[in-house]
Amino acid sequence: MQRYFTKEYKNDNLEMNNDDSYHIITVMRMKEKDQFELVINHKLYIAEITSIENKKVLAKIVKEIEDDNNLSMDVTLVQSLIKEQKMDYVLQKSTELGVNKIIPYQATRSIIKVDNKEDKKIERWSKIVKEASEQSKRNSIPEIIKSLNINELIKLEDYDIKILATVNEVSTNIKKVLSNVRISDRIIIVIGPEGGFTEKEEKLLMENGFISTSLGRNVMRTETVGLFILSILQYNFMECE
Repeated sequence: MQRYFTKEYKNDNLEMNNDDSYHIITVMRMKEKDQFELVINHKLYIAEITSIENKKVLAKIVKEIEDDNNLSMDVTLVQSLIKEQKMDYVLQKSTELGVNKIIPYQATRSIIKVDNKEDKKIERWSKIVKEASEQSKRNSIPEIIKSLNINELIKLEDYDIKILATVNEVSTNIKKVLSNVRISDRIIIVIGPEGGFTEKEEKLLMENGFISTSLGRNVMRTETVGLFILSILQYNFMECE
């Protein structure tokens, strides 16, 4: 059953937004009395279409469903700004892998730079993670905040584990870094751009509590690194059915 997200509703009546209405009518070909899953404030419901008027879908809540399909851990991914297609891929797949928050990072070697269109970019990125959350049956949508520079990044202190993914020869293996991680820990993962971090960036991050972490012998592309670490976390804390 298709899943959608919406905000608060009143008197058991709700109006789906334009994008969702289009998807329900044109893509899913739903009609009156058809049902779909609906997430409101992290709670899952079954909704039923009451009418379709002027390309707008009106629906009502039928029942609430007990369900929790989110990664139990609190994980933030800091992804250095990269080309649009690669960034879209990271947003989509990290959402599927349970990330809670995504922070774009303006690295020294980032090819893509922050400009006055950042608000529009965040709006577009938010749509991508919303759709990925619906597809992967999540009950929450990752938060995307405005990009940070190095001085802002090192001030993020409210984390138990701070991972800096690098190819530094003195880095600690990811297996060792995550060996004592608890499900209650808040984790932040920082990924560099295509050209990697500068020595200055790495030194500054490490001086502020980030652990220089190696992912093994193979050097991965920037769009792969965060997904690799999120996959490990998903595996380590996957609930047995």
